[in-house]
Amino acid sequence: MLDPGWVIAGAALSLVGSISYAYATLIGAARPNVVTWSLWAAVPMVAFSAQMDSGVGLPALMTLSAGVGPSIVLISALLSRHMRVRVGVFDVVCGVVATSAVVVWLGLGRAPVAVLVAIVADSVALLPTLRKAWRDSVSERIEFYALVAVGAAITLLTITSWGLQEWAFAAYQLAACIIVIGVLARGRLHIGESPDTRSYSLKRRGGR
Repeated sequence: MLDPGWVIAGAALSLVGSISYAYATLIGAARPNVVTWSLWAAVPMVAFSAQMDSGVGLPALMTLSAGVGPSIVLISALLSRHMRVRVGVFDVVCGVVATSAVVVWLGLGRAPVAVLVAIVADSVALLPTLRKAWRDSVSERIEFYALVAVGAAITLLTITSWGLQEWAFAAYQLAACIIVIGVLARGRLHIGESPDTRSYSLKRRGGR
């Protein structure tokens, strides 16, 4: 097991990934899905609040960074207007389900339930971006998900008390990032594009 202080390093890596994604968004090399990133900015704060209420301590920093980072990306997307704004039925349904999950927790108010509901909401919010990653892998930044995955893994290695509210969100983050990385890698191998061609591909495809 790692010293609990390593959580700070894990959270920092997550924020570095978000800042990198935000920069890519500002220059048009990435186009985040507004539904996913809006919910990613809000939902982790529910889990973070629940963790703080139950005295989780340092591991909650990773959850906090999971909300702060997407907030930075979302702001950069709104400022630059480099974002996916063609919201379809699928995106709306995912957003409604995720929001409903949070509302359900607010009526229950138990920390372990809050974290589980936050995971459900966050994973539903992931679906529009996962679909976008499958269809257009060059519109996403694989390094963001890699850094978040490393940060989540570090957090898990610092856990000393295995209450659900302490480890579940970090475990979810690690699993979700691995899935997205796999989808992005598959897409890039399939279309034969490298990271150097992202900007050109986005312009050619109109950011879809």
